[in-house]
Amino acid sequence: MANSVERNVVQPLGEVNFTKPKWEFTKGLNKFQQMCETIFLKKGYLLLLIGFLLGRALILAQLTPFSLPFFAAVYFLRKEKAPIALIGLIAGAATLSIPHAVSAFGISFLFLLTYRIAKKWLTNEIKALPFFVFFTIIAGKLLEDFIVTKQLTLFDGMMAGVEASLGFILTLIFVQSLPLLSVNKRKQSLKIEEIVCLIIMLATVMTGTIGWTVYGLSIEHIMSRYLVVLFAFVAGATVGSTVGVVTGLIFSLANITSFYHMSLLAFAGLLGGLLKDGRKIGVSAGLLIATLLIGMYGEGGGTLYKTLLETAAAIFLFIFTPQALLTKLAKHIPGTTEHVAEQQQYMRKMRDVTAQRVAQFSNVFQALSKSFSSYDKPSEWEEDEGARELDYFLSNVTEKTCQTCFKKDHCWTRNFDTTYDYMKEIMNEMEYNHGDLSPKLSREWEKHCTRSKKVTDTIQQELTFYHANQKLKKQVQESRRLVAEQLLGVSEVMGDFAKEIQRERENHHKQEDLILEALQEFGIQIEQVEIYSLEQRNVDIDMTIPYCNGHGECEKLIAPMLSDILGESIVVSSEDCSTFPNGFCHVTFRSSKAFTVESAVAHAAKDGGFLSGDSYSTMELGCGKYAIAISDGMGNGERAHVESKETLQLLQKILQSGIEEKVAIKSVNSVLSLRTTDEIFSTLDLAMIDLQNAGAEFLKIGSTPSFIKRGDKIIKIQASNLPMGIIQEFEVDVVSEQLKAGDLLIMMSDGIFEGPKHVENFDLWMKRKIMELKTEDPQAVADLIMEEVIRSRSGFIEDDMTVIVAKIKHNTPKWTSIPVHKIKKMAN
Repeated sequence: MANSVERNVVQPLGEVNFTKPKWEFTKGLNKFQQMCETIFLKKGYLLLLIGFLLGRALILAQLTPFSLPFFAAVYFLRKEKAPIALIGLIAGAATLSIPHAVSAFGISFLFLLTYRIAKKWLTNEIKALPFFVFFTIIAGKLLEDFIVTKQLTLFDGMMAGVEASLGFILTLIFVQSLPLLSVNKRKQSLKIEEIVCLIIMLATVMTGTIGWTVYGLSIEHIMSRYLVVLFAFVAGATVGSTVGVVTGLIFSLANITSFYHMSLLAFAGLLGGLLKDGRKIGVSAGLLIATLLIGMYGEGGGTLYKTLLETAAAIFLFIFTPQALLTKLAKHIPGTTEHVAEQQQYMRKMRDVTAQRVAQFSNVFQALSKSFSSYDKPSEWEEDEGARELDYFLSNVTEKTCQTCFKKDHCWTRNFDTTYDYMKEIMNEMEYNHGDLSPKLSREWEKHCTRSKKVTDTIQQELTFYHANQKLKKQVQESRRLVAEQLLGVSEVMGDFAKEIQRERENHHKQEDLILEALQEFGIQIEQVEIYSLEQRNVDIDMTIPYCNGHGECEKLIAPMLSDILGESIVVSSEDCSTFPNGFCHVTFRSSKAFTVESAVAHAAKDGGFLSGDSYSTMELGCGKYAIAISDGMGNGERAHVESKETLQLLQKILQSGIEEKVAIKSVNSVLSLRTTDEIFSTLDLAMIDLQNAGAEFLKIGSTPSFIKRGDKIIKIQASNLPMGIIQEFEVDVVSEQLKAGDLLIMMSDGIFEGPKHVENFDLWMKRKIMELKTEDPQAVADLIMEEVIRSRSGFIEDDMTVIVAKIKHNTPKWTSIPVHKIKKMAN
């Protein structure tokens, strides 16, 4: 009973006391943030505060170069907020003295007057703005000195020039830094110039706090140290020390007694950035250590206690700065972890959008393919279509014969079925008997019809048009089927591409550290290692190494060590060496192929001519395959040469796009069959060799057999397909064969295979000649086979001849692998 009561009480209390207040606190914090943005950013009261501080900021105890540049930048960028900024400037100047306030108002009024008058002649206002500020400050200061002292000295002119020059520079700084304080969501990162301008503006604003104290502690010292640790924590030692130097320099110009603070701030920024891995505690410790060291060498030990209290106040503000604000600031500074993550997120989003668009295109092509292929499926509509075509055919016949016959009603009204069946039977017999009718049917038709001869002649005439129409319809259906297959192939390629885009680079930090440590222990200096893929047979590693002076360290040392670490052969894929001794070399290591193909060719044109109807090509595709192709154009001469060459060029481009071999060949065939009405055909003999496992696929379209010589064994590769371009619809026979290292693959055109004279069995003759070869050099084998064929023809070349010989070899690297477990011993 007690337990049940306790449960009923504790659970609601937990919900009320923890969940709800936390949600309400977050909601209240968001409302407070929105209210601050509305008041300070949208309504412009932040400009009023900045103007107030800049209005009372001094340099060298008498120069006020900040007022007019700030007012000019606000007037140029946010014209509607210029009165608020001017009020702040005048109010800040009035805290110094009334003459300062009058001077600030007078110079601002002079700037407005001259700028409004000259504005209509300006073509580029942003470039002209600093010059207007420069001349306005010179004129205003000289006029002010003349009114006060009734004379002008060289010192007055020099001081006016210095203040005007500072105003010129400050105008450029404020124009770049003020947009950073806008309410707009800034997505791009800050440039280095923008960061420096922002720091200068913040430091100049803080100079307006000179002389302000709280319980004897200087506001300027507290805020300057807070600014330094803030940037040191966000951006590291480089930016932290830069902020310290810039802030300290500006404060030392405003108050010469604060010169030693520049050393304190710079040292604090450096130490805080170096200790940023300790989070806020580490950065705070860096500021405290810098305060102790520099404070003792600054104004002496008498003020050390006060300096430590100012540092403690800055640390207190830093510790209670919301992490969300620090993260938001870090996203805009290049080099920070947050900025890199933001960029990666943006790139990931762009990648996903691109992959999605490619996948959408793939779906579109797949839908189009289904739309075209749906016409090839038998349906009830097609069966009805056949009956309708027969009705249309007989209607055309009766329109030309029976329409004017006196027995029309007798045949088509009283005896419709009999007449229809007779004419249908006549049509079928003429179609299958090439226009002839059986005597029996002819006699029966003559008895039934008074115009039998005219009707049969008309049926025979209409059959010619009917067959032509059917042939055209069949060609259209075959074209649709080919287009559907091609669209499906494109859809598959685009789908694979979309999946490839979405593959992210995996994190391989441990492997990178292992490789870096192993190479450095061996004595090789490595600057950077980046692993993009460790997939078997698809390794991709980038390295940055110091200049090797051409000693070949990458190929001789690094690649063999990577081969042992990864358990497969690694080679140098590309190398970009530095052009000067102190530079770096960028090297890419990738998996080597298990096999290589050494190919050679021998060819000759008919009668020793220059243009051969045979074309050949050997190409290594990007997917780790090696293609060998021979195309023989029909006939000889230029036309056959063009046909065979275009066939191979089209095939090569389609294969390199990633489309499957069968679809590629059908696509080439459809182009060849549809683009011309001439009887110009070409054969194709294609071998696709996988360089990883030496598996080969042979696709032969009207081509002669190929042969594989493996020691004392001859393997014949043959398939039966008509030449390309004869028919549109055909099935490609694929013959697969597993090749081995040392095999000789011999492919040839019909001029070689059918070339020997007085030979009845070309297969036996070719096998015997290949078996008699005593060499395994591909070029020598190709030359000897062609020589044997030409000799059998008594030296005459009666047809175009092409023979390609490819030798399959193991891909043996130049340098053996270096075992990793021996690295320490070798290094010692």
